[in-house]
Amino acid sequence: MKKLKTFLLVVIDAFLVNMAYLLAINITFHDRFTEIATIYAKNIIVVTIIYTICFFLFKLYNSLWDLTGTDEFLLGAGGGILSGSLVILYTRFSPNITSVGATIPLNVCVIATMMTCIFVLGYRILFRVYRRYLLYAPYKYAKDQQRVMIVGAGSAGTMLINEMLSKRNLKLNPIVLVDDDDYKQGKRISGVKVEGKRRDIVRLAVEKEIDIILIAIPSIDSKNKKEILEICKKTNCKIKIIPGIYEIISGKATVNRIKDVDLEDLLGRDPIVLDDEGISSYLNNKVVLVTGAGGSIGSELCRQIVKYGPKKLVLFDIYENSVYDIQNELRSHFTNLNMEVLIGSIRDKERLEEVFKSNNIEVVFHAAAHKHVPLMEDSPKEAIKNNVFGTLNLVQTANEHKIERFVLISTDKAVNPTNVMGATKRLCEMIIQAYNTVSKTDFVAVRFGNVLGSNGSVIPLFKKQIQEGGPVTVTHKNITRYFMLIPEAAQLVLQAGAYAKGGEIFVLDMGKPVRIYDLAKDLIKLSGFEPGEDIPIKITGLRPGEKLYEELLMSEEGLKATKHKKIYIGRPTFENIDSLNKKLKELEEVLKEESNEMVKLKMKQIVPTYREPSEVNEVALTES
Repeated sequence: MKKLKTFLLVVIDAFLVNMAYLLAINITFHDRFTEIATIYAKNIIVVTIIYTICFFLFKLYNSLWDLTGTDEFLLGAGGGILSGSLVILYTRFSPNITSVGATIPLNVCVIATMMTCIFVLGYRILFRVYRRYLLYAPYKYAKDQQRVMIVGAGSAGTMLINEMLSKRNLKLNPIVLVDDDDYKQGKRISGVKVEGKRRDIVRLAVEKEIDIILIAIPSIDSKNKKEILEICKKTNCKIKIIPGIYEIISGKATVNRIKDVDLEDLLGRDPIVLDDEGISSYLNNKVVLVTGAGGSIGSELCRQIVKYGPKKLVLFDIYENSVYDIQNELRSHFTNLNMEVLIGSIRDKERLEEVFKSNNIEVVFHAAAHKHVPLMEDSPKEAIKNNVFGTLNLVQTANEHKIERFVLISTDKAVNPTNVMGATKRLCEMIIQAYNTVSKTDFVAVRFGNVLGSNGSVIPLFKKQIQEGGPVTVTHKNITRYFMLIPEAAQLVLQAGAYAKGGEIFVLDMGKPVRIYDLAKDLIKLSGFEPGEDIPIKITGLRPGEKLYEELLMSEEGLKATKHKKIYIGRPTFENIDSLNKKLKELEEVLKEESNEMVKLKMKQIVPTYREPSEVNEVALTES
């Protein structure tokens, strides 16, 4: 079958070559057609053989012309030009031609060569046109096809259009392109027209009945991405995005690589600029311990720390599955990394002693904690055992081994806490500030708010609820929270550690607080639904220990700038270690015997800023 197809192509090409020469003779020597055609007839076999050989040399019979691209057409043109040139040389210098009168005129040869290229490549284009028709025509107006607007008429957009057209089982129909480049306006890519700029997205989405808006600008900066997404949110379309420039460089800008737009994209955060030299000075060639290394923040800290060349990275966690995942990830990307993964609890002082002694720990990042507010309200004793006394064990062990630096991961919920979890984290801050006054170790805390995408974050919950058709549950219409990205938080934690002199509470600039109700609406819109119509939003009421807003700084702490514009320092507010140890002993006794209510009462005595959520929320509602 293959040989038959090749034979037929050769016959067709031979016919087209000779037809091109006869047409060229007719154009240039219309009144002498018979005379010149007779001369050509004497050379027809040689001319045909020359073209056939050249076409074979240029692999015109090895290409799949229904899938052909630029390379095949360039080879075809090259084969035609070389053939024409050889024919000219043959008719001028061949000893078989004895007189000028028997020579095919030069202008005939030139015109015939051009016409041959047009004919030979032209009918091959028909293969592609026919294939495109078979692929495109049945689907163009099919009801089950999702109509796609592509923002970005560059390399990524072109790749995606071609893939949508070639893989019709994806049921994606590229309808229109949008690009801010004036030159591209009105141009077409694979039949899809550029019909506007970003300001036209809403209009075009309505006019073209678009279902999906695909942002295909992998090199876009965060500011422009946010602006485009804000415009896209005004439509009722689902929004997707190409992850990054790497997808284009690696040739992986495919439909399977596009992702749903997340709220991270809407934050419009500028990239964090770090003082790599300062961070390297306390991490390079040091033995670094990360507790809670399998968690969202702990695992990201590990990813960032390895870039600074630690002598050894020790991952410590009580939950083996999550720490196993980060262990495999780090091993696959950093083959020369000296890493040890240890299972254990920060509640176990003897286990901590083993870890510090056997590894000669020099720097600690303490991210292990119980963090879920409502769950800790129901199990306050467990929150205190883990968060407070686990941290105390770790601080005491670090102090005994005279490590260089200890960084506690704290939370905005530690500021004027209204729940057990927040109160335990505030008490942890008090512990590290008190021990810093008597220790050679620099103890510091870094305080920030909610991290998008972390375990227990509201975003995964909202996404799941949207996938299930709703409702999306929000505890209160006016509740607000600070948000930042996981890598952003981890990078700033490392940077704050570089500024540590001991006793500081570093406060990260989280931007403006976000209203959770608005966040839910945005996520519904980004998923292509209408809030309240397609996906309802249900107000469920504040959960135990939950307050309407969070703070990053207590009034007595003050605020001092650092070299980094996103990191501030709150001055130490607790330093008496003897008084603190006495209260911790009393708390330990209460844990053994008393009820949950008595435990919370004792926490309020130790943490004077710990208040009932109702007190704070009533004031917040009155002020709003």
